[in-house]
Amino acid sequence: MKPWTRKRLAAALGAAVTATALLMTLSGPVAAQSAQAGEAALPAAGTGTDWLHTEGNRIVDEQGNQVWLTGANWFGFNATERVFHGLWSANLDTITRQMAERGINIVRVPISTQLLLEWKNGQAAVSSAVNTWANPELQGKTTLGVFDAFLGVAEKYGIKVMLDVHSAEADNSGHVHPVWWKGAITTEQFYSAWEWVTARYKADDTLVAMDVKNEPHGKQSDSPRAKWDGSTDQDNFKHTCETAGKRILAVNPKVLVMCEGIEIYPKDGANWSSTSAADYHGMWWGGNLRGAKDHPVDLGAQQDQLVYSPHDYGPLVHQQPWFQGEWSRTTLERDVWDPNWLYLHKDGTAPLFIGEWGGHLDNGPNQKWMTALRDVIVENGIHQTFWCINPNSGDTGGLLGYDWATWDEAKYALLKPALWQSGGKFVSLDHEVRLGGAAGTTGISLGDLYGS
Repeated sequence: MKPWTRKRLAAALGAAVTATALLMTLSGPVAAQSAQAGEAALPAAGTGTDWLHTEGNRIVDEQGNQVWLTGANWFGFNATERVFHGLWSANLDTITRQMAERGINIVRVPISTQLLLEWKNGQAAVSSAVNTWANPELQGKTTLGVFDAFLGVAEKYGIKVMLDVHSAEADNSGHVHPVWWKGAITTEQFYSAWEWVTARYKADDTLVAMDVKNEPHGKQSDSPRAKWDGSTDQDNFKHTCETAGKRILAVNPKVLVMCEGIEIYPKDGANWSSTSAADYHGMWWGGNLRGAKDHPVDLGAQQDQLVYSPHDYGPLVHQQPWFQGEWSRTTLERDVWDPNWLYLHKDGTAPLFIGEWGGHLDNGPNQKWMTALRDVIVENGIHQTFWCINPNSGDTGGLLGYDWATWDEAKYALLKPALWQSGGKFVSLDHEVRLGGAAGTTGISLGDLYGS
């Protein structure tokens, strides 16, 4: 496989509803400045009743009710702008409200270790990427203040949030680097950044999940590269997931820990010392979780906070071997998804959360792939965040047009069946706030679904 380019181009630029209906959906075929004065104050902490954990391959609330995390990615905090892209013209509240009204109940927010460390060290800056005419409420706010404001808006509209360390450095192409350390950013700093941000928001059940590291990857001859085995080596991502996860959960034992896959894994009879491509199973960056069968992630007493999180893409991102010749959903499920990650769901080992999938609608192979994966997601009740809200993801596009106001209705129509719905309404992960907020008409809350 050649390195693929996704997101590189992005840089350039009340009726009562029964619980039975839900369960049918899920299990049936379905220049740095100091922080501004007062910014150390935390945002509203939500109800405190919305924490999640796992039971087998399901994610449930604190009462054991099954939930379905279905959302989208919105990037920018990981990039040089250090805030959501689009705030240069669009309003934060407006986009967040529209996401909620359209059924997005969780937003995955890519961020960099570098930015987390800046926040930790009181070096948050005011970003010039925020248009304060469009966002007067963000006037004078640093990047940390903008994130806090987003959490408050998300809470208002019933949306939950997941943080994803997308790259070590604040770099629009930072995801291309294969591992979690780079330059001045050490592995220990990576862990301490996670501890700091977990501590800051440990009372806020709007932020319910932490994606340890985006798309660890690298081929057999790359250095550095991510591997997966039983060692404590620096480049063993399985060990990194365990270490980061345990340190996160020591601070907040109620947050979900998402562990992605890697890129390659040795075939039977081979090991990581081989430099021959023929000795490895290849997969998308972050999509290879074959190693979890032999070397599962162990979070100890908090094992019920672990979720495995692969990524998957179509032929317009890269013409992988499994897209050669005749292929179908059947061949993809049998030859690609099952052996790399879907087995974890089918075996009841742990929940799956597909953190990234999406792409351009081409009325051809890419759309065929996207429809097939969407159907697998729906029929198995797999959790997911679509890539992405942003229109400026070069090899996938987004749900919004380049005006950051118009929705791609055809793409949204493809996604919509994979958004949690019951009784014709979108379902929030908040027990009190319906998806879309108090004035919303398209959503319900978990309290509406299951009873308070």
